[in-house]
Amino acid sequence: MISSGTTAARLTTKGAATRLRIVEGAAAEIRERGAATTTLDDIRARTATSKSQIFHYFPGGKDELLLAVAALEAQRILEDQQPYLDDLGRLDTWQAWRDWRGAVVRRYERQGVNCPLGVLMTELGRRTPASQQLTGQLLAQ
Repeated sequence: MISSGTTAARLTTKGAATRLRIVEGAAAEIRERGAATTTLDDIRARTATSKSQIFHYFPGGKDELLLAVAALEAQRILEDQQPYLDDLGRLDTWQAWRDWRGAVVRRYERQGVNCPLGVLMTELGRRTPASQQLTGQLLAQ
């Protein structure tokens, strides 16, 4: 699992569910509006959470939440390709390559025009050590 550098591992079951709801809601908002125009108020409204809840789970504010969204989106990309990841070393036939390519293309067709992970990484750039660490993790995987 890709880590966004937060303390999610220390949460109760209910807390983890709330945090995930916030991250998934933020991801959906970002896919629809873009990272630059999505506000914490947009995310709060979509997830039916208060500002205090958002800052409880993401004390670093929007940047920390964006890191969590980037980690979630990256994890989704890897999960979509998981059946093929173990076989990447065995892509030794054209059919194997076509199957892998087809899976990747279907993933991007489903998500729409903007790659949420690309948008997030552009927004975050290399502004913080946490974003640098996450970027390194994503590229390594």
